[in-house]
Amino acid sequence: MTAEPAMSRRERTRSATLDEIKSTARELMHEQGSTDVRFTDIARAMGLSAPALYRYFDDRDELISALISDGFDSLGAAVAAASAPIDDADILGRWVAAAGAYRDWARDEPQRFALVLGMPVPGYSEPTEGMTTEAASRAMSQLSALFVAAAERGELRPPLIREASPELAVCQELKHEGQAELLPPESFQALLQTWAMLHGLVSLEVNGNLDWLTPQARDELFLSQVRLAALTAGLADPAA
Repeated sequence: MTAEPAMSRRERTRSATLDEIKSTARELMHEQGSTDVRFTDIARAMGLSAPALYRYFDDRDELISALISDGFDSLGAAVAAASAPIDDADILGRWVAAAGAYRDWARDEPQRFALVLGMPVPGYSEPTEGMTTEAASRAMSQLSALFVAAAERGELRPPLIREASPELAVCQELKHEGQAELLPPESFQALLQTWAMLHGLVSLEVNGNLDWLTPQARDELFLSQVRLAALTAGLADPAA
């Protein structure tokens, strides 16, 4: 393999400044408890003028897009690292590990979680394609990979709900061309429902709606929800 050429001093300086702008924006989001960060606030925290930031990002939307892309990549890396040590044949174990990592990342990074999978940032217009959608696809494809792996091993059981709208099959083909050969529409629907069950409970917890439960109760509720999702979707054997 041909090694990539080393960056020049100017390129290294620019890359470091880009990273500093993004890390400053994340710190401000954390301090403010909001994803609605402004160029003027970032520039002030860095000791720069607001116009100076436009040498690195065309506008705030481009910065937010970069932060969302980084957030999805961070989430995807956490999920991948958690499930990697689990034997490939242990589909349920990989799902439990991945779900736990999803939860842990969201609790550790509540503002980034809100940024990538929460309410829209005020005034932000997300591009219909590009870095954010590609990063989201990379991160979320890990769940579909579990379903595909289970199907390839002949271990994906019919989901509890087997009636699926024909529209879902159309959407599946548009987003995951060729996947229907392994995942019928009802299993694709179950995949989406599995993510919804995971994300819904994690969102309730991250937003403090489950604070009335003890930490142990929240842990046990989460594990039962993860198991319920697997049973409903056909990832686990009901008799096990």
